[in-house]
Amino acid sequence: MKHKLSGGQAAVASLKVEKVKHVFGLIGSATMEIFDALYDAEDIQFVGVHDERTGTHMADGYARASGRAGVILAGQNGPGATNLVTGLAQAAAAFSPVVSIAGSLSSGHVYRDAFQEVDQQALFKPVTKKTWTVTQTERIPEMFRDAFRTAMTPRRGPVQLNLPRDILSDTAEYGEFQEPSSYRSQSTPSASSREIIEAADLLSKAAHPVIIIGGGIKNSGGHIEVLELAEAMNTPVVTAPGHGDAIPFGHPLNAGQMGPRGNAVASRLAKEADVILALGTRLGFNSTFYSYDNLSETAAIIQVELEPTAIGRYFPVEIGIWADAKTVATQLRERLANMATHAEVEAWTRAFQNERQAFLEKRDADAATDAHPIQPSGLYKSLRDALPKNAAVTMDAGTLCLQATDALNYWEPPSLFTPLDFGLVGFSFACGLGVKLAQPERPVVSLMGDGGFGMTVSELSTAVDNDIHTVTIVMNNQCWGAEKAYQRDFFGERYIGADVSSPPFDKIAELYGAAGFRVDRVSEISDAVSAALACNKPAVVDVAVDPTALYSFRRDSFQHRTK
Repeated sequence: MKHKLSGGQAAVASLKVEKVKHVFGLIGSATMEIFDALYDAEDIQFVGVHDERTGTHMADGYARASGRAGVILAGQNGPGATNLVTGLAQAAAAFSPVVSIAGSLSSGHVYRDAFQEVDQQALFKPVTKKTWTVTQTERIPEMFRDAFRTAMTPRRGPVQLNLPRDILSDTAEYGEFQEPSSYRSQSTPSASSREIIEAADLLSKAAHPVIIIGGGIKNSGGHIEVLELAEAMNTPVVTAPGHGDAIPFGHPLNAGQMGPRGNAVASRLAKEADVILALGTRLGFNSTFYSYDNLSETAAIIQVELEPTAIGRYFPVEIGIWADAKTVATQLRERLANMATHAEVEAWTRAFQNERQAFLEKRDADAATDAHPIQPSGLYKSLRDALPKNAAVTMDAGTLCLQATDALNYWEPPSLFTPLDFGLVGFSFACGLGVKLAQPERPVVSLMGDGGFGMTVSELSTAVDNDIHTVTIVMNNQCWGAEKAYQRDFFGERYIGADVSSPPFDKIAELYGAAGFRVDRVSEISDAVSAALACNKPAVVDVAVDPTALYSFRRDSFQHRTK
């Protein structure tokens, strides 16, 4: 049986087939047919935002937390569409499956310098896995199927659908809409028997083995499989930066995050290992800076990746396995189930565990809990104590957040959501709103600086209007901290553009109808965070952090200034 539907109705019917529960977006005249169809879609919640960029971050956070596609709808072509670009570039860097939909110019007006005309097909190509401009109303379901399939196929990532006004307003006859199982693979590739035998043999002979895990484990929920393998081998597990939540913090084999932005214990393991099993990680920029300064040059590397071009791209591998990292972890555990224990491995792991325990104790002991103004270490120690174990944490870029990624404890995967390689400021608060809608039972805490929050503060009304109760902790140091640190350390304190002035964010929150809290001393942090978590409102905690507590993360970028 066929049904006559407008293009807008067909678009919403396609979302329903994908069991989409939330659509983030900003209303616009170019997609009125979609909004009108959403009015009747009682099983889809439309979350109206104030900016298409932040709406895309919400969809990104929702996708990462739920494991399903996040949907953003830019109602207007031209400026509404261009505002999506930053959010989609961010999602692309995180391999986050965002389905972005934008209105587009009427087909008959293309190439006529029409109102709000921009080549959206070309615009989105560099920041998406694929971009489509629908050419026929009857092909809308086909294009939506392709969009969701592409977004969800490993490596996952954002896609863009441009829908011209005339395509949405026209009608067509449609049959039954296909279920996703009929056009998406339900399985993941595994390693061959030969690859497992070779990898297991290499691991069984190692004296100083290390497992390094990244987004391929975190995004597939593979922490149980990895820990079963690590326990069978009695091997430390190191996480790539931004994925410190890939396994629970409290596990005795968890070394934390490695590399230039990680901790000294995990970084030493990566530099001294003789065999490295890299599961679902590219060993890329944030982990290594592409340098053997951060990775053992003599180690035999077994790299398992779903993206074949990532295998051996930055460091040569002994064994490259094109497969799902979670699946391979299980295959290796089964092969190594009766692995003999080596005294060298026992000593290696015991030494790591002692060093890790000493590191954690020193981290707490060295925290400046009595200092005024507030130092970052005191803030992080208070948050470690105050945050519930089931909390999900979102971060911005910037030095305070980069330090926090390995300074906080993440107990229940996934629980850390960061900009990763895109290094975006202004991401955290909006991302947290999406995470909360995906996992409403979890407390969601968003950390960011005053500059980043100032970019996105208008979304407080989105949080209030939709009862999205997250807690945003603004680390307010009145400056763009990373850049000011570089100007201090490498440019003779010639400050320009580095200082930020802001109103009291706790009072701004109250004006929006949210809850606001002000913190000036470390002793106030725990009570303020606890009250914010319990207030049953969106909440903002404005924390006055020492403006002089600055750190230059990318010292390598300014080596030319020190010669």
